[in-house]
Amino acid sequence: MSAKAIREATGKTLLNNHLPSGVCAPCRFAAVTQDTDWTELSQQHPWLTSEKLVVKPDQLIKRRGKLGLIKVGTDYKGVQEWVNQRMNKDQVVGKAVGKLRTFIIEPFLPHNQADEAYVCIYSHRHGDTILFTHEGGVDIGDVDAKALKLDLAIEEQPTEDKIKKKLLTHINGLHREKAATFIKALYDLYVDLNFTYLEINPLVITASDIHILDLAAKLDATAEFLCKAKWGDIEYPPPFGRDALPEEAFIADLDAKSGASLKLTILNEKGRIWTMVAGGGASVIYSDTICELGGAGELANYGEYSGAPSEQQTYEYAKTILSLMTKEAHPQGKLLIIGGGIANFTNVAATFKGIVRALQQFQAKLVEGKVSIFVRRAGPNYQEGLRVMREVGKTLGIPVHVFGNETHMTAIVSMALGKRPIPREPTVESHTANFLLPGGQNTAGPPVEISYLKEMFSPAKTGQSPRLERRAEKIEQPVVSGKKQLRQLFHKGTKAIIWGMQTRAVQGMLDFDFVCSRAEPSVAAMVYPFTGDHKQKFYWGHKEILVPVYKSMADAMKKHPDADVLINFASLRSAYDSTVETLTFPQIRTIAIIAEGIPENLTRILIKRANEQGVSIIGPATVGGIKPGCFKIGNTGGMMDNILHSKLYRPGSVAYVSRSGGMSNELNNLISHNTDGVYEGVAIGGDRYPGTNFMDHLLRYHDNPEVKMLVLLGEVGGVEEYEVCDALKSKRIVKPLVAWCIGTCAGMFSSEVQFGHAGACANAERETALAKNKALAQCGAYVPPSFDNLGEEVSSVYQKLLKEGIIVPREEVPPPTVPMDYSWARELGLIRKPASFMTSISDERGQELLYAGMPISAVLEQGLGIGGTLSLLWFQRRLPPYATTFLEMCLMVTADHGPAVSGAHNTIVCTRAGKDLVSSLVSGLLTIGDRFGGALDGAARQFSEAFDKGLLPMEFVNDMRKKGQLIMGIGHRVKSLNNPDKRVEIIKNFVQKEFPATPLLDYALEVEKITTSKKPNLILNVDGVIGVAFVDLLRNSGSFTREEAEEYINIGTINGLFVLGRSMGFIGHFLDQKRLKQGLYRHPWDDISYVMPEHYAS
Repeated sequence: MSAKAIREATGKTLLNNHLPSGVCAPCRFAAVTQDTDWTELSQQHPWLTSEKLVVKPDQLIKRRGKLGLIKVGTDYKGVQEWVNQRMNKDQVVGKAVGKLRTFIIEPFLPHNQADEAYVCIYSHRHGDTILFTHEGGVDIGDVDAKALKLDLAIEEQPTEDKIKKKLLTHINGLHREKAATFIKALYDLYVDLNFTYLEINPLVITASDIHILDLAAKLDATAEFLCKAKWGDIEYPPPFGRDALPEEAFIADLDAKSGASLKLTILNEKGRIWTMVAGGGASVIYSDTICELGGAGELANYGEYSGAPSEQQTYEYAKTILSLMTKEAHPQGKLLIIGGGIANFTNVAATFKGIVRALQQFQAKLVEGKVSIFVRRAGPNYQEGLRVMREVGKTLGIPVHVFGNETHMTAIVSMALGKRPIPREPTVESHTANFLLPGGQNTAGPPVEISYLKEMFSPAKTGQSPRLERRAEKIEQPVVSGKKQLRQLFHKGTKAIIWGMQTRAVQGMLDFDFVCSRAEPSVAAMVYPFTGDHKQKFYWGHKEILVPVYKSMADAMKKHPDADVLINFASLRSAYDSTVETLTFPQIRTIAIIAEGIPENLTRILIKRANEQGVSIIGPATVGGIKPGCFKIGNTGGMMDNILHSKLYRPGSVAYVSRSGGMSNELNNLISHNTDGVYEGVAIGGDRYPGTNFMDHLLRYHDNPEVKMLVLLGEVGGVEEYEVCDALKSKRIVKPLVAWCIGTCAGMFSSEVQFGHAGACANAERETALAKNKALAQCGAYVPPSFDNLGEEVSSVYQKLLKEGIIVPREEVPPPTVPMDYSWARELGLIRKPASFMTSISDERGQELLYAGMPISAVLEQGLGIGGTLSLLWFQRRLPPYATTFLEMCLMVTADHGPAVSGAHNTIVCTRAGKDLVSSLVSGLLTIGDRFGGALDGAARQFSEAFDKGLLPMEFVNDMRKKGQLIMGIGHRVKSLNNPDKRVEIIKNFVQKEFPATPLLDYALEVEKITTSKKPNLILNVDGVIGVAFVDLLRNSGSFTREEAEEYINIGTINGLFVLGRSMGFIGHFLDQKRLKQGLYRHPWDDISYVMPEHYAS
């Protein structure tokens, strides 16, 4: 949603902070909630106890004066009494019933009625409008009839003279000057802070100053990234009559942190019917259908998930809905409708797996609440998603009915409400992903609901083959209408440049090109400013091709002058700038902007500049459009299985225009099932101001002789559909038009609901879906009773055209087969191959990193520390606390042993040679071996072998002497019996106190007694004590089998402790040398003994 209402207090704060000083009196006010301390409030605002006051609710309630919700001219005590009488009490406003919880107190301003004025600024597609009337106040009446109007084009700045001339004709003298200055400043602020609506009534204009009394405003919430510093933290309260629940706030936060779209509005917590719908347009249609079938009073929620949410995000979304749904039972049991259209790019199986996890978690409550579940979905990997849903349905213990694209989208609503019988489980489609299964081309029959087409298209009935012959090599030429702006956008030779590294979308376009038998790929190049120029590999049928990628858009345009379409996948933050740059290149005639959430002011500037240059913009907030057999934008049409299923590889006779991108795919399916197919379809986008509107495309279609009938899918909000009505009445459109506007449920809700699309909100009766559908029907469009009947209406019109001979069936030509991508085949489980690597310690693929199966959040929350983390990553299990403490102690005592030892010395020398951290660290690590630091494994092996053989300590020492081998872990250059190593003492004492048993350490200490009797420095050193203690840990902790313990000893685990610990010291030496700015090291001559061969001495 873009335009969001704010509290009066918020609006006045913005005006106080950003209006120039002197243009009006500052707004003084105090906000009151149920937690307000009245004494503290009066201390913060001393005027509360010294002036007459006005108090009123601040909860987006219109016409508060008419409702008796304003107390005027009272004192502070009177305000408290008035507020306390109403706080948390029910209040009826229209059809809504809500509790009053937030109030605003202001000083009472004595003034004459003649001083009251009215000013309002609102935005629309073509600019902004300022309304002004010198008669304001509660009895203002019909503003549209009374107010003077100043229309401002996009980027136009009004002057004070123009404001005086257009708006202030009834005000004279000083009042007029003040009002003009104020309105000019107010409009500048309106634009700068991205307001979409701002109304002040009354505005009191006196000889001394201007005062803002009542204010209502909306901000463009999508502009937060531009205006955050100026706005501060903005709270958007829910419409009156609907409290904001913590679950709604949780989903809103989840949505803000996700690239997907996640929306949830609770309409009736005790409702029987709950929905979990994918897609902004589809979510509205499901709500419409529920309400049309009598379920409005039982509809519990409105919401949607779309934009390819991850499995974890979908799980969180589903879990939230199920937690609300199962709070209390319903006598008839509850219904859960998991619906959606045919996805363009969302992996249905991944999202369904998240929903399944939530269903399994709530299984007991679902059974207890007698919940029935109805599922309908299609799109990428939907077969696997439906299979998973059917499987879980068998285990939940509740009815779960699952359907795919063979079933009309909203049919499950009729089934759930008992309006139509529930059919048997449908037959699985013979195709999947992006290729036909063996034999599928020959065995796939038409869907049940359009079986009549088989007879209708048979040669016996028509006297000719079902479809005219199509020649793959024929390139369709652009069809140009009488007016330049109505030209046909795409043809079989269309070339596009893609902005963004969208490899999946590009591959989908190339596969579409191939299956349409295009001679050349439609993607000419890609632009990606974050890498250098290079080439990206893609598939063209069976072979690989290279598509150039440019850092500079100018280079791409220069080298590909035949490209006239740009598909912009830039984010909402950069889509404006990249589109403005695109408009500087005359070769581009069409731009598709995919991003949702571009600020409306920026979108309107783009529309203005595009219109000036004769460029068509599709979007923003769209999936794009498709012209079967010719060209498709990005992910439009979904994956190859849907393209084949909906016969989008060749043109039909029906052209459609829709706001919703998700519903465009549903229209592809519906039209292909009920007619000879789609000729072209465009989703103009769900934002309030799409780049092109319905008429732009309907007139293109209408003037194309290949198009025989039109389909329009409008929606609640805006007035663009009335332009279509005018065209029907004036006979500008004479071809049959089937039309339906979604959002008919809006009027059945007691409080305002913002639907999934930013533009899907009616601001007047004329903008409602019911009013639009009625107007379209009256003007001659074919309008079905509901969306549920849209397919039947399309079929009826098509049959009529067939009978009249306007549409002649043509021969069906099978498309070329397109190979499936290897990665997608694996995703579907159709193939397998041995993995190149195996791992058992970590997994980063899910929503959260796992260490040996343990989520990283649990590792941190449970305070496992470094030792516990090592136990997971090195041993794939949690070790007891004494063991993890021992590991940490080992790291600490081995971290460093001064700069003189070989490893530290090497690190220092390398650092002083100017090498980087990694190189310097590695130079030190490479010195670790039997002579330095690598004795831990050797000591563990030697001592454990001797102990296991039953050798007495003296026998072990003598045996090693006979072999001429040193005992690893024995001896130190500096430390001795008389100068013991404190590190050894600390570890030895800890191990003897905490370990369950220390047989090998005890054995090593007996060996030490023998070796030190010969020489006092032959002590058990750090390597030795760690090595033998580690063996005692592995063998006696109860966490390992004897075989596992031996394996860990043999594979170098113990040495790993020294390497890990000493790395800390080596890094410390690197940082120390850099900090001290030490220069290149050269070893002094006097520390080197030069011994030359004698025979060269002379």
